[in-house]
Amino acid sequence: MTENTHGVRNQRGIALIVALLVLLVLSMLAAILMMSINTDTKIAGHSSRSARALNDAESGVAEVCALLISGDLPSDGANPRMTGQVFLVPAGSVPTPGNTDSTFTYTRQPSGAWLNYSSASRGPDVLTVKYLTDAAQTVVYKYDETKPQPVNTVSGLPIMVITATGHAGMDMRKIQVEVIQKPVIATIKAALAANVSIAFLGNAVVCGYNHSGDTPTGSPAETGSNGRGNAPDCLPWETLGGDLPGSWTTGTTTNGGAAGQSGFPVPNLSAQTGFYAGPWEALSMTQAQFTSWIGPPVASPSTLNAIVYVDNNGVMGDKSASLGLHGASGEGMLYVDGDLTINAGFVYRGLIYVEGDLKMNGTAWVLGGIIVSGVTQIKQNGGATLLYSSDAITRAISKYGGQYTTLAWKEL
Repeated sequence: MTENTHGVRNQRGIALIVALLVLLVLSMLAAILMMSINTDTKIAGHSSRSARALNDAESGVAEVCALLISGDLPSDGANPRMTGQVFLVPAGSVPTPGNTDSTFTYTRQPSGAWLNYSSASRGPDVLTVKYLTDAAQTVVYKYDETKPQPVNTVSGLPIMVITATGHAGMDMRKIQVEVIQKPVIATIKAALAANVSIAFLGNAVVCGYNHSGDTPTGSPAETGSNGRGNAPDCLPWETLGGDLPGSWTTGTTTNGGAAGQSGFPVPNLSAQTGFYAGPWEALSMTQAQFTSWIGPPVASPSTLNAIVYVDNNGVMGDKSASLGLHGASGEGMLYVDGDLTINAGFVYRGLIYVEGDLKMNGTAWVLGGIIVSGVTQIKQNGGATLLYSSDAITRAISKYGGQYTTLAWKEL
């Protein structure tokens, strides 16, 4: 009996020890499981915040692009040292820039719903845009998809570098994005292309050699020059390649007085065929795309710094409108569904398309190109000057009619 009692007690002790060991193992497993759950929760939370921070940074890039399009931040490439910054403050609370190279502005986000992609005061997290430049910040790099080496310093659209920092809780994501305005490439037959006869009178100048978009207003300085040999101030601005005739017409070309034309392979081409079906063809668009892109017409434009459609009745292509401009200036595209008269003091960079007749008088100056469907005849009088520039056309139209597209993206 005594031995049996001891045996039972030993078995009970062993069972108790086993039970305690099982409880200990279960407790350890439960602790490990809780640790794993907590870790997974933290990882999931971190991933969610990190993704939200990245989305916010991308939204900051989108706001900068919108401000570049609206003109609230500079994008013309004129100042290589330009710095634009968007602060997370309302209008009227923007810090004062410390130099003339900086442009400070406020976020345009809806009040009370701001995404955290900038800061309210100066610092490394402010939403910033600069030009892509050389190390000394003396030259702006541009992008021209028509060139063998698209990134260059001569022609094309300025490359903008946007730095945006998104915050979500303790998580932060900083990105740097290189963007350009989406190019709108025009197909041009000559500096002046027409579906009617052209009369060059007085000392008017037309040059089909391809000029830089940075050509100074007023070039060539010598009145009556053809834009080349007699005007040394114009030669440095002629880019390599893409030269065109000075004029192209389905009719005849009359040259009177001291008027001069130049171009390649010839100054003038007459009795040609294949004029544009409409302005959309010059921009490689369908008619429907162009109608949507050009927007609603105005009878008298308040500004020429835009994509402007001038019409008196909204019936595109009926040539019924009439517009006279004196001393005006602008850039972009000017589409006139009728007659256009441009007089002394008129300065324009970009593309002009006229459905009716064109009269270009006095010291009117255009860098880009002019296309005229016409009714009777084109007259270019006095000291009026037209210099072909594919660069000026692309820059001006893209600036007001294009969106921004990404060239490069990286996380810092």
